[in-house]
Amino acid sequence: MKLLRVIRFDETDNYVFAKAAEPDEWAISGSFEFTGLADEAIKGKTRQAFANGFLGIPSMGRSTFATVVRITDGDRDELRMMLTQIFVERHGAPSLQEALRVADEEIEFASDLCAEKPINSVFTVRRVIGDDGTFREEFREIKPPIGEPQHARIWDVVERDG
Repeated sequence: MKLLRVIRFDETDNYVFAKAAEPDEWAISGSFEFTGLADEAIKGKTRQAFANGFLGIPSMGRSTFATVVRITDGDRDELRMMLTQIFVERHGAPSLQEALRVADEEIEFASDLCAEKPINSVFTVRRVIGDDGTFREEFREIKPPIGEPQHARIWDVVERDG
C-alpha cells in the first residue's frame, strides 16, 4: 500500500501556515478541519492552509508538498488509531466506531490518490469553496524535468594543447 508523507524543500511552510507539518509525517488531505467555516472566516494563514495545505499526522500542521511512499500494515494501523483519536478528541465524533470509519475513509482517499503513482511522486493540493458551499480539491503531481540538462551549466571544460 502507498500513502503520502510530508516533504519540505525549504522552510517556507514555517512562514505561510500557522503550524507547519514536520518532514516525514504521514499526510492526508485534512479538509475536514475546515468543515463549518464560512468562506469569509477563512483568512490569512487559515486561508493558506485551506487553499494549499496537506495535513500532517500527528502534528496537525500543514504542508505544501507530500510525496508518495510505501506504508506497512503496522504503520497504517498506527495512523488509523491516531486519526481516530483526533476525530474523537478534537472533532467530537459521536462514537469510536464512527471515528474509525472516517479515519479509514481519509486513509483510503490518500491511498487511492497514490495507488498508480511511482514512489517519490510529489503532490500539491488546491482547494476552493464552490458556490454551493462544498469544498473542491484538485491534486497536482509535480513531475521532474525530462531530458538533459537537469541542472544549470556553470562551466565548460576546454582541452588545450601543451
